[in-house]
Amino acid sequence: MSSAATAPAVAPACAPAPVGPPLPRVDAEQFARLFKALSDPTRLQILSIIEVAPSGEACVCDLTEAFDMTQPAISHHLKILVEAGVLNRNKRGSWVWYSLNPGQLEPVKHLLPKRRLLPIVS
Repeated sequence: MSSAATAPAVAPACAPAPVGPPLPRVDAEQFARLFKALSDPTRLQILSIIEVAPSGEACVCDLTEAFDMTQPAISHHLKILVEAGVLNRNKRGSWVWYSLNPGQLEPVKHLLPKRRLLPIVS
């Protein structure tokens, strides 16, 4: 048996060091708003209706007919989508028309069904 002391074993790191800094906070908050807005099935259905509309837009009356929901409930979903920047809102007279803001969907468009009209990048 050797009288020389052996060095204690060093436990391996649980993970390699990060490669770079985290996503900037302002970007993370923007993505979180977008993901939260898209996390509701009704909102995804609303987007799909607007996307395939012949004019590329729809008003609340068009959307209310497609769902078993009241106009205020649909308006609530639309408000969340507008606040997240997913939809554009255009008031004409007493009606409000909604259209997609495709630039806002750019980070997640590859997740959307390919049968839709949004350009999908492979």
